[in-house]
Amino acid sequence: MDITLVPGNSLITPTPEDGRHLAIKMARLVIKATQPDDNTRARLREVYANDASDLIQVGHVVALEFATIAAANNYWRG
Repeated sequence: MDITLVPGNSLITPTPEDGRHLAIKMARLVIKATQPDDNTRARLREVYANDASDLIQVGHVVALEFATIAAANNYWRG
């Protein structure tokens, strides 16, 4: 399976909000690359969707992706 892990092949976004959306998308793509079976992901979603610790971990992954995107965008400083 060939998955593009950086949509548009760029971390550059016009705004922090767009950067946050990109971070969420990238985090989701990492999960898809790690577990490529759609049925397995669907079955596991039920488990982590109801576990506060798992949801906090998701937040950490998105935060790490966002930190990378923010740095690539020079923290959106003009």
